[in-house]
Amino acid sequence: MSLDLDYRPKLGKKQDYGIGIIGAGAIVNVAHLPAYRKAGFHVAGITDLDQNRAAETARQFNVPNVYPSVEALLNDPAVEVVDIAVPPWHQLELVKQVTAAGKHLLCQKPLSNDYTEAVAIVEMGEAAGVKLAVNQQMRWDQVIRASRTLLDRGWLGEPVSATIDVSILTDFRAWPWLLEVEGLDLMYHSIHYFDSFRSLFGQPERVWSSGSTYPGQPAKGETRTLTVFEYTDSFRALISTNHNNQSDDVYATIRVDGTEGYAAGTFGLLYNYPHGRPDTLTFCSRKVYPHISFDHRFEEMWVPDSFIGPMGELMVAIEQDRAPETNGRDNLQTLQLVHAAYRSMAEHRAVSPGEIK
Repeated sequence: MSLDLDYRPKLGKKQDYGIGIIGAGAIVNVAHLPAYRKAGFHVAGITDLDQNRAAETARQFNVPNVYPSVEALLNDPAVEVVDIAVPPWHQLELVKQVTAAGKHLLCQKPLSNDYTEAVAIVEMGEAAGVKLAVNQQMRWDQVIRASRTLLDRGWLGEPVSATIDVSILTDFRAWPWLLEVEGLDLMYHSIHYFDSFRSLFGQPERVWSSGSTYPGQPAKGETRTLTVFEYTDSFRALISTNHNNQSDDVYATIRVDGTEGYAAGTFGLLYNYPHGRPDTLTFCSRKVYPHISFDHRFEEMWVPDSFIGPMGELMVAIEQDRAPETNGRDNLQTLQLVHAAYRSMAEHRAVSPGEIK
């Protein structure tokens, strides 16, 4: 039996699609562009409302074109795929422009704060006949992808429980625009964990969630959340997130237990963000290698490495003329989970994702 965890993104034969990036903020500089450079993707150009920032980003990453506007970027035939990296309330208008230009696109997550608006974005992409993906890049985190391999091979048996437990210190003042949003952790952070569990286990039947703030925090929205996913069988999943750990004992872990084994890992990025450390994974399969546990320390981290995944998968989808894994329709199910969790918080009950329309 091979111990290859098969966690790296699957790239296509054609990887030189011209990428045009809208936005030159921190996430583009620490994640998108370092990942694309590592993968060898071709970035044709970039634009930002702050032209000086766009020019500096272009200089740092040898991007050949700095466009004066979104319109100029879309008018360049060298741009075949548009990477949107702006706050979600700007996304609808940008998607209108990108789809009207007939360009494929990778949207920022969340697709929208408003579910109805997110549906409209997805429908725009479908009507235009372009490929639309959402940058839920944690699906390509090494620990998540390796866990998926173990589950797909049946090495863990039937899943019975899964937990993501994160307790860190996050200074949300680094993102001033997040300080005023009503929904903070679930919509902008734990949405990654929701989507990752969906990719591993599918859509739960019900969601129960509780959230709160921390005394004196600068942000308006919730920074501590506890969410349970209930599935039709005996399987349950728990996501616990705390952004207010004032001690040195921070942690970010995942554990999946099955009838034939377990997998337990760490998300290294969150231990001393933004510098991070490599992810780790320990697993044991009584089905394949009884009484032996394996420890794996990855070379890669969630940021920037997992950002290769959504863009690479979008390129494969274009090449093969199929829907990308994180296509808009799929992402609407992740947003249903998030909104169901917020409704659960407000109404103090378990909520079916299907209630969100």
